[in-house]
Amino acid sequence: MYQRKPVISTEKDWITIWLYTVISIIGILCIFSVEYKSNDHFLQSLFAFKKNYSKQFIYFLVCIVIATFILLMDSKLLTATPNVLYLMGIGLMLLTFVIGKNVNGSKSWIPLGFMNLQPVETCKIFTALALSKYLSRPETNFSKSRAQMIASSICFLPIVFSLLQNETGLALVYFAFLLPMYREGFPPVYLIIGASLSLLFVTALLFTTLQLILGISILILLIIYFVKRKFKRHKNLLITLITIWVLSIFFIGIMVPFLFKNVFQKYQTERIFSMVGRDNPYDSESENKISTVKPQSKDKENYNVKQSKIAIGSGGFWGKGFLKGTQTQGDFVPEQHTDFIFTSLGENFGFVGCTILMLLYLALLLRIVMIAERQRSAFSRVYAYSVAAIIFFHVAVNICMTIGLAPVIGITLPLMSYGGSSLFTFTILIFILVRLDVDRQMVLR
Repeated sequence: MYQRKPVISTEKDWITIWLYTVISIIGILCIFSVEYKSNDHFLQSLFAFKKNYSKQFIYFLVCIVIATFILLMDSKLLTATPNVLYLMGIGLMLLTFVIGKNVNGSKSWIPLGFMNLQPVETCKIFTALALSKYLSRPETNFSKSRAQMIASSICFLPIVFSLLQNETGLALVYFAFLLPMYREGFPPVYLIIGASLSLLFVTALLFTTLQLILGISILILLIIYFVKRKFKRHKNLLITLITIWVLSIFFIGIMVPFLFKNVFQKYQTERIFSMVGRDNPYDSESENKISTVKPQSKDKENYNVKQSKIAIGSGGFWGKGFLKGTQTQGDFVPEQHTDFIFTSLGENFGFVGCTILMLLYLALLLRIVMIAERQRSAFSRVYAYSVAAIIFFHVAVNICMTIGLAPVIGITLPLMSYGGSSLFTFTILIFILVRLDVDRQMVLR
């Protein structure tokens, strides 16, 4: 029987492909505006592989080849290899401890000669596939605590190695997998607990430990006083309130100091507290600092964000025009081609350009969610929601970083920030989704 060879046809979701292409091209243009000088020869520098925009352009061409290969592959291969790929990803993360290259205090890169591979970045692909594989198994009952623990372990194991590599920012990305797990029936109580702990963590940045303990204790006592009549009918209510009080005190008094002293790097802690206008209370050297030096220290920690906000604000409504940004051309914004690439867009194209990019990201996310909901296979649905969650987390945190609403933790802007590992990762994530969507009428496991 004649079997038609796989081709790139109209069956593919071309809306997603075009959104990916447009955002990637905008990213290359923004990197180009950061590095290009008037005395550079455009064509020579574009293919010389010396400038960052040249490298990003060539990475994009490689991504086209990778995307084409994924679109032509058999989707059953994607469901047959997730466990092996996941173990390979964990192995690469372990390999960084042996042959890893130290970049900006983070030993999370494997040098390949022409580029540096960051396993913690690429492992997001393998984690998404492994989670999809596990949740789509007929024998997996996700309403059981055992299945929930296994799924959580699949998602959060890379976090341990990320923290050991001093990649706190990318470690946080893996919490995005809570969204697809919630979609598949993960109990909301865990999300409520997570949100409550996050709120306590943020509150701990604004107040001292003693103030928080007193505040929480007073709040619990007031609740007990006003609902004491309900204790007769709901005997467990008092125990629940006391348990919440004990866990809150434990988290604030022990866990938060442990995180700042042993998990976050000193510069990350300084950035976090300087963002809220406080000195680092966990720095043993801070007590010996002269008060006149502290403002200078804060200015140093806030320099990146201040320059970022100046660049974005100077763009105004319409922007200064392509290659006409004074902050960008003057190299005032550190790491502008990577973590702060959004500032280039803001200065060159202003509020209008930023709004268009946000609408493109929104359209991409909505399209991915729509693709997820039309899948017959749990494997494809879980994977689609994983991709949407990862992209949303990156976009939200990166833009909040550049405008001073979040600490600088090294999160790239998807398809925009310079870097082969980042561009390859998001390309593979998106085009695996497109490939799975072609076979959406099939039940893949």
